[in-house]
Amino acid sequence: MRHVTWVRSALLAMAVTASIAACAPMQGRETAGEYVDDAGITAKIKAELVRDKDLPASQIRVETMQNVVQLSGFVDSATQKSKAAQVARSVQGVKDVKNDIIVR
Repeated sequence: MRHVTWVRSALLAMAVTASIAACAPMQGRETAGEYVDDAGITAKIKAELVRDKDLPASQIRVETMQNVVQLSGFVDSATQKSKAAQVARSVQGVKDVKNDIIVR
């Protein structure tokens, strides 16, 4: 009888531990709240790029994950590449910008 009680307790403990672990975000993945925040940052950056008439906004791709922005795409000059990164950094909530834009 003690053995059955111990096994039930152990199974219950494992189930609770697994449930708690499943709620925690996996490393490198976003929670729902982070996803929404990142989507907002991406939208703000895209809007700022469109406002800037010196930048070819349609040729610049913006992705955000855990407040880190990655820029990619093509521009005509190093000045445009630098300005795009500056625009991204100016948006509130951005921790870092990875500028992978290619100058052609």
